[in-house]
Amino acid sequence: MERLQKVISECGVASRRKAEELIKDGKVKVNGKVVREMGIKVSSEDYIEVNGKGLTQSTKKYYLLYKPREVISSASDDKGRKTVVDLIKTNDRIYPIGRLDYDTTGIILLTNDGELSNHLTHPSHNIEKEYLAKVKGFFKKEDAISLSNGIILEGKKTKPALFKMDRYDKKTDSSYVKVVITEGRNHQVKNMFKALNYDVQKLKRERYAFLDLSGLKSGEYRQLSIKEVKQLYSLK
Repeated sequence: MERLQKVISECGVASRRKAEELIKDGKVKVNGKVVREMGIKVSSEDYIEVNGKGLTQSTKKYYLLYKPREVISSASDDKGRKTVVDLIKTNDRIYPIGRLDYDTTGIILLTNDGELSNHLTHPSHNIEKEYLAKVKGFFKKEDAISLSNGIILEGKKTKPALFKMDRYDKKTDSSYVKVVITEGRNHQVKNMFKALNYDVQKLKRERYAFLDLSGLKSGEYRQLSIKEVKQLYSLK
C-alpha cells in the first residue's frame, strides 16, 4: 500500500506537491469515488483517476547495469546520444540513480522507485562507491594518504576516502588505483586526482554499496532481487 499522492507522482502525472493540490481540489477519484483525504493509501488493484483520466500503475522495477563507455547517464539526451535507459528492455519509465561520466564504465542502478533513489543519494547515508582508476605515472604513497584524508575541492573538503595503489604498469607508465568514496560530487574522483596532477585515463565503478558486477559483461544488466532492494533500503 502506498500514499495516493506518491502513486500519482510516480506515474508521472504531477509532482507529489501538485498531486496533493489535485486531491484537495477534488480532482482525484479512487474506484469511482472522489477522494480528498491526504493520508489515504492505495494498492495496485485500485483504479485511480486524475482529472477524469485513468492512471496505469506500474510495478516498481530495479535494475543493475554494467554501463559501457560513451553512454549518457540519463533517461534521455537532446543530442541523440545513447543513454543507460536505452540499454534496458522495458516499457516502464525508469531513470538512473546518480550519474557516471560519459567515458566512465561500471555499475549503475536504474529504477522507477523515487523513494529508493532519494534514500540512496541522500548525502547523510554515506553509501560506498568503489572505483578502479587508471592514472598516468606512478601513484605516490604520500598522495594516496592526502587524498584518503580529504582535500579541498571547490572550497569544500572531501570526506575521508580510500585511495590505494593496486598495481603499476612500467610499460605504459600507468598506475591502477582502488578508490572508495561515500560522496557523489560531480566528477569527484577525476577532480581529486587532477588536484594532485594525475591524469585519469580510465575509470570504472566496480561496486555500489554491497552490489558488484559479478556475472555481467559491459552493456549487460539484471534485475535486483527483493532481498537486495530491502538491503538497499536498510543502508544508512
